[in-house]
Amino acid sequence: MTGGLARSRAVWAWAALGLAGSLLVALAAPAAIPDKSWWYSPTVPGGRGTALAVVYVGIALLGAGWLGLGRYASGENTRWLVATAAVWLLPLALAPALFSGDVYSYLAQGTILHLGHNPYQTPPADLASLGQAHVMSAVSPFWRQTTSPYGPLFLGLMSAVVSVTGAHLTAGVLAVRVLDLAGVALLAWFVPRLARALGADPSRAMWLAVMSPLLTLELIGGAHNDVVMIGMLVAGVTVALRGRPVLGVAVCALAATVKLPALAGVAFIIIAWARSEPDGRRRASFVAQSALAAAGVLVAVGIVTGVGLSWLTSSVFSTPAKVHLAITPATAVGWTVADLLNAAGLSIGHMTVQHVFSVVGAVITVGAGLVFAYRVRVQSAARYLGYVLLIAAACGPAAWPWYFTWGLVLLAGCPGLQRSVTLALGAALAVFLIKPNGILVLPVQSSPAVLAAYVLLAVVAWRSRVGAADRASDGDRGPDSSRPLEPAERVQDLSRA
Repeated sequence: MTGGLARSRAVWAWAALGLAGSLLVALAAPAAIPDKSWWYSPTVPGGRGTALAVVYVGIALLGAGWLGLGRYASGENTRWLVATAAVWLLPLALAPALFSGDVYSYLAQGTILHLGHNPYQTPPADLASLGQAHVMSAVSPFWRQTTSPYGPLFLGLMSAVVSVTGAHLTAGVLAVRVLDLAGVALLAWFVPRLARALGADPSRAMWLAVMSPLLTLELIGGAHNDVVMIGMLVAGVTVALRGRPVLGVAVCALAATVKLPALAGVAFIIIAWARSEPDGRRRASFVAQSALAAAGVLVAVGIVTGVGLSWLTSSVFSTPAKVHLAITPATAVGWTVADLLNAAGLSIGHMTVQHVFSVVGAVITVGAGLVFAYRVRVQSAARYLGYVLLIAAACGPAAWPWYFTWGLVLLAGCPGLQRSVTLALGAALAVFLIKPNGILVLPVQSSPAVLAAYVLLAVVAWRSRVGAADRASDGDRGPDSSRPLEPAERVQDLSRA
C-alpha cells in the first residue's frame, strides 16, 4: 500500500512539473516572438529577454517531467499517460507557433490552392498579386519564392482550412493545430497496439512516442504537419501487423500524400509481407494488389485535390536542400573538411564540399534502405523501417530535430529499443537546439565542434553496444530463456491488441 501511494504521488508530481513547463512556454510565447500577433498577449516584466528565459525554463521543466514519468511508464494501462499527454498538449495547442514559422507557409500554400492555382508551380510570393499580401507577408522571406514540398492531401486540407478561416492567420494556425492533434490521436490509438503486436510494453511506447518533448514542443508547439504523417504511418504498419497488409499499404500511401517519407512504409510492408507468402503465385498476387492500392491512393488524392501528379516534381525533393544547418551531418562534415582544406592552402568553397557530402549522405540513405529492405521480415518491419527513417532524417539535406520523430514513433513500439536511454535523452535535449523563433542555436561556422560531438557520441554508443553484447553473452541461458514471443507466434492474438 505504501509503495503504491508513493508511486502515485511521484506520478502526480512529475505530471504537474510537465504541466507547469507547458503552461510557462505557452504563457511567455507571445512576448518571446513579438513579430507575430496572437489572440492573447500577456505582459511579461523585462520584455522579450525575460519571456525567452521563461520559455526555456518551461522547456526544461517539461523535459524533466517527461523523463521523470519514464520511470513509471510500464504495463498495459496507458489511459493515465493519454490523459497526461492531453493536459500537457492543450496549452501548447493554444499558443503561437514556436520553433518554426512553417505553419504560415502551410497556410500560404493552402491559400494558393483555394484560389485555384497550383502550389507546386506558384510560390507564396505570388499571393501579393492575388490580393493576399497579408498571408504572403507572414511567410519567411527565405521561403516566399519556394513552391510546395508537401503532398496533395495536406494541401487539400490546408485549402479547406483557408476556406473556413480566410486570411485570419491566428485562426488558421489554431485550425492546423486541430489537424495535428488528430495526428496525435492516431498515435495514441495505434502506438500501444503496435507495441503489443511486437511483444513490447504499450505504456513505454506511449511515453516515448506520444509524450516526448520532440512531439509536444516541436510538432504541436511548432504546428508541423509531420505529426499527421507519422500518425498515419504508424496506423498503416499496425494494420499490416494485424493481418491486413494491403490496407496497411494504402494507409501508408495516404500518409505519403501528406509528406513523402511515408512512402518507405509502403515499400517495407510490400517486401516483408511478400516474403511471408508460401508460393510465387500468391506472392505475385499480393505485390500486384499492394502496388495497385498504393498507386490508386496517390492518383486519387491528386485528382480530388486538383493537382494531378504535378506534386511528384523536383520541388518536393529539392526544397529541403535550400537549408544548411550545422547539426546536419553532411553540412558539419562538409564545412569542417572545407576549413581543413583551406587551412592547408587549397582554396575550395564550403558549399562545394558540402554538396559532395550531401550526395554521400543520400547514397548512405539509399544503401541503408536497400540493406534493410533485403533483410526485412514481417517481425522486423517496424524496426527496420524506423532505422531507415532515422537515417534519412540524419543524412538528408536538413536534419531538423523534429524529423527524427519519423523513426522514433516506430522504434518506441519495438522491444529493447523502447528502453534506449540514448533515444530518451536525445528526444529531451534536441529541443534546445532550436530557438523559439525557429533559428538554429548553432551557426554553421560551429560545424567542426558539432562534428566532434557526433564522433564522441558515436564512440560512446559503440562502447555501450559492445558492453551490452558482452553482458548478454555472459548471461545467456540458452535460446529459450525468457524469450518474448515474436509477432509471427503472436499472430492469433493480434485481434486482441
